[in-house]
Amino acid sequence: MKVTKDWSFKVPGHDFHIGGEQMFLIAGPCVIESETHTIKMAETITGVAKAQKVPLIFKASYDKANRTSLSSFRGPGLEEGLRILKKVRDIVGIPILTDVHDAHDAARVGEIVDVIQIPAFLCRQTDLLVAAAKTGRVVNVKKGQFVAPADMRHAVNKVREAGNDQVFLTERGSSFGYNNLVVDMRSLAIMREFAPVVFDATHSVQLPSQAGGVSGGQPEFIPVLSRAAVAAGVDGVFMEVHDNPAEAKSDGANALDLLKLRETLAGLVAVRKAVTPA
Repeated sequence: MKVTKDWSFKVPGHDFHIGGEQMFLIAGPCVIESETHTIKMAETITGVAKAQKVPLIFKASYDKANRTSLSSFRGPGLEEGLRILKKVRDIVGIPILTDVHDAHDAARVGEIVDVIQIPAFLCRQTDLLVAAAKTGRVVNVKKGQFVAPADMRHAVNKVREAGNDQVFLTERGSSFGYNNLVVDMRSLAIMREFAPVVFDATHSVQLPSQAGGVSGGQPEFIPVLSRAAVAAGVDGVFMEVHDNPAEAKSDGANALDLLKLRETLAGLVAVRKAVTPA
């Protein structure tokens, strides 16, 4: 992948770089389902990542404000969710990522987590981007399904102009007609011109709102697309992982089964090694 500038930066308080030579993983359940489940998932995923020598950022949401149906589970809410995420961070000792849907939450979230994620549907919301930037935390902006990859430079510039250079982008597929997404691998190289890039392997196989008020998915394609993205030169891979996807309270239809994480990650490490110049 062509790179015109080194955008790498160190995750504060942790010993790895985003945009550096080493591929990293963002993984965890879509939403915080309980304290016990979240800690268990963090510990297990950390073990898998360490075995493959892949730096990990653990992901879980305290509030899914963008669920399709009003009756869908959203999570424990801001204060309880942050309490659980802080406990995970303290016990497991890994950086934590969560998404923020409201600019008013950003400062409070920034007190606890290492990476603030801007949801794809909100990637153009200036107040949200600026509020996240001003926390001083790393900011991950997901590319909207409706946004051309080159236009994501504007989201990056909003974060940087607010005084924060610690920003990266995540590709999660583009709308392809109704209830379907497609991944244009060119977008990874285009966005890498102005920020580090992560590939979201699980939301990219989502079938939005396809299953009667909730999203469907095709998780069998997670390894296929993630290997292609790693071969294209992404800095990291994002996967929502669950120990029982059929019973997951959010996005289970497109989540990677925890039992398949080790094999999937090993395949990505092998691809990364094969395409990295000696």
